[in-house]
Amino acid sequence: MTRARRTSASLLAVSCLAVGAVVAAPAVATKPGSGSTTGTGSVFRVNPVQSTGDQSLTDQKDAASAVPTGAYATVPLRNLDGSGYLVGTWANVRSATGAAAYSTTNTFAYTRDDDRFEQVMAYFWVNQAQEYLQSLGFGRTLPAVNAESQDVRIDQYGVDNSFSWDKHDYIRLGKGGVDDAEDAEVIVHEYGHAVHDAQVPGFGATVDAGSIGEAFGDYLAVTVGLDAARQYGWQVRAPEPCVADWDAVSYTSTTPHCLRRLDTTRVLEDRTGEVHFDGTIWSAALWDARKRYVALGLGSRAWDTTLVDSQFRYAPDTSFEAAAEATYDTALARDGRRAADAVRAAFAARHIYF
Repeated sequence: MTRARRTSASLLAVSCLAVGAVVAAPAVATKPGSGSTTGTGSVFRVNPVQSTGDQSLTDQKDAASAVPTGAYATVPLRNLDGSGYLVGTWANVRSATGAAAYSTTNTFAYTRDDDRFEQVMAYFWVNQAQEYLQSLGFGRTLPAVNAESQDVRIDQYGVDNSFSWDKHDYIRLGKGGVDDAEDAEVIVHEYGHAVHDAQVPGFGATVDAGSIGEAFGDYLAVTVGLDAARQYGWQVRAPEPCVADWDAVSYTSTTPHCLRRLDTTRVLEDRTGEVHFDGTIWSAALWDARKRYVALGLGSRAWDTTLVDSQFRYAPDTSFEAAAEATYDTALARDGRRAADAVRAAFAARHIYF
């Protein structure tokens, strides 16, 4: 059965998705390539709400004027294949809403009123997520995770929702309100599902496991965005635990705008059987463990490494308790008793005991 991983709240009742025709690859033979593996592109500094702190921003039907120029950054595009398209070692971007972004100089400078902007966002942020994982040692001193050119389809799903489909190994990003590929945290959330699928084929076979998948997608989105802000010197002017601030402006009325948060006080007894809600219990434990690692002087990167490494040990149908124990065991082996005790305490605060 197709497992649809949903980012937006608008279509939670849909149980399966019909797949349209596969979009053909660009006719690269008819155009000269760039001949270079590096380039530049314009992207949002994670998202406009996070970078500006302006909670009053709205979509305004993709108008360029809806977002200040200060929300954009010119960033390096790495690991391109030299074809002149947004295809490379870690990302392979396709679009159904206009021409494929193409440049003989690998220069991709667009604003949000141009559909090609979303293609650049998808390429940069998928590549950024994979590079972050590699910087932690995955694919080097640790097993690789999703080390492939991830297929990403932009606006292929004509509603305000996105998902990652493990059977066909692609991410599909939707449109409506704020188009999903305009928010880096939506893109990386979906990439988080691809990471889980690569680590544990068939992961998400129970509500608990599906909830852990949603939680990890949220956590990875935030941690990759924060690392990029550190790497590029971007300021973060919205609450760090807030997920998908920009995407959320279309369907939240309170501020700060958040699709979900990593710092709720929910506990195991609050479960409803809906994976996005129940996932906030798990993500709160992850965020708490991150803070505890920082307090111990180990740092957030040590926690991220231990967390991702532990996921190789999760069963496809894991329970919260079993996954928490696997994470604890990994922390003990990698980081020692104090770190493991911090992990146990973070899960216990959510009433997840083992």
